[in-house]
Amino acid sequence: MNGNDSWDMYKEYLYVNELLGLTLDVGCMNFAPEYFKEMEPKIQQAFLSMRELEKGEIANPDEKRMVGHYWLRDVSRAPNEEIRQEINDTIEKIKKFVQKVKKGSIVSSKGKLFTRFLLIGIGGSALGPQLLSDALGKAKSSLKAYYFDNTDPDGMDRVMSDLADYLEETMVIVISKSGGTVETCNGMQEIRHCFSEKGIDFTKHVVAVTTTESKLDKEAQKSEWLARFYIWDWVGGRTSIASAVGLLPVALQGIDIDAFINGMRDCDEATRNMQTLKNPAAILALTWNYALEKRGKGNMVVLPYRDKLQLFSRYLQQLVMESLGKEKDLNDNTVHQGITVYGNKGSTDQHAYVQQLLDGVEDSFVTFIEVKKDQRLKPVLVDEDVTSGDYLKAFLEGTRRALKKKGRDSLTIGIEELNPYSMGVLIALFERTVGLYANLINVNAYNQPGVELGKKSANTYIDVHHRVLFCLRENKDKLLTVEEVAKEAGIPQEVEFVYKVLERCCINKLYGVKKEKGKNVFNAKYGLDRGLNDC
Repeated sequence: MNGNDSWDMYKEYLYVNELLGLTLDVGCMNFAPEYFKEMEPKIQQAFLSMRELEKGEIANPDEKRMVGHYWLRDVSRAPNEEIRQEINDTIEKIKKFVQKVKKGSIVSSKGKLFTRFLLIGIGGSALGPQLLSDALGKAKSSLKAYYFDNTDPDGMDRVMSDLADYLEETMVIVISKSGGTVETCNGMQEIRHCFSEKGIDFTKHVVAVTTTESKLDKEAQKSEWLARFYIWDWVGGRTSIASAVGLLPVALQGIDIDAFINGMRDCDEATRNMQTLKNPAAILALTWNYALEKRGKGNMVVLPYRDKLQLFSRYLQQLVMESLGKEKDLNDNTVHQGITVYGNKGSTDQHAYVQQLLDGVEDSFVTFIEVKKDQRLKPVLVDEDVTSGDYLKAFLEGTRRALKKKGRDSLTIGIEELNPYSMGVLIALFERTVGLYANLINVNAYNQPGVELGKKSANTYIDVHHRVLFCLRENKDKLLTVEEVAKEAGIPQEVEFVYKVLERCCINKLYGVKKEKGKNVFNAKYGLDRGLNDC
């Protein structure tokens, strides 16, 4: 392709929306000119399916629920007045609560202004707020954000050490849709213990974000927590950022939630356009389909050229992979669909893995994210007539051109500047793209059966854990091998889990479990602490 052909391709497929401050360049995806025409019937059907979804059709048949996160940013599209009122009431309640916190009419148990908050959540209940915090946070007079987003005790200790001297002015936000999410419950117990040790009334510091009548909701009501905010069964975790899950923590950080919601709403509207090349989500969905179906490239490498968007690839990992990674399609055919999302940031990627993208196995397409306007008001010249921002742009364009010369696929998404509105646009664009692409490949984008399977296996491990400890206590004067413990506990089929439970207990000196070495690791014998000499 010569320079003129490249320029013509760029002009033909460059999407520009000045209202959204959004550009989309797919001219380097190497598709044939007839591809979009060939896919027109399928994308039109996808538009119709999305229209029915937004009207309140049962879109998640295995859970018998609607999918309504689009209503959160345009209440006029909600299927009934009750839902419209609940959405409006929640937003108003968040604003009033945040104002009271900032003015000091809601204070801590010690009468202090809240200066920071600890958000406890997992997956979509943490990733969205973390992304917006990193991209937009640190406003003056806002609360500083901390997160428990795992059940890793070392990770929680690190956060708690930072908060140790500030617990009297720390708010805790507990987010669990079901009210019983294990990782979230564990985090709450950990921080509750911290408050208790310092003699601080936990209940006067904690806020719940959950569904009505959940276990968490009942506890918050009974113990008279600071506040309760509700989410609905028609909002999935990975698309909950425009609910109280995202709006409460970002509002506490001084981020304009109205501008954020408006960005999502305006992007949603632009992606309802049924003229394919005037719809950025349709263009993206079709290029994803081309990359996978025509080119066999199942990996999307997301490279945002701005430090504040470093978490964006992590956010997209959940949104894209949990939505599209499915064994079965809607007709119960085995299809094993999905897009694997990786990410780094520019220009760090120049020194990380661009080498493989250029010369290695050809199994990926790159998505560049560009923020066109620097936030720095007074640029610093690092060379004659050149700023650091000029170099950042040069590295993006240089990587894009190098990929193009190698025949490697890439696309570029540009936003005018980084602010609450543009973040709303960017997130909504990918949500809409996921919805349209799921229709193209005929999968349910709104369930997660594989995640549920993993949870069941985790529950099995905990059951084995309890059985092993019960067995050792019942045989407190004996030393038993792994196989003997499994047999005595009545779970011989779970002998591998038994071994791992015993080793974890021994290594961490938990519950008085000790072992006596054998000829090899599987001949060791375990019992309760009797002065054994191994651990």
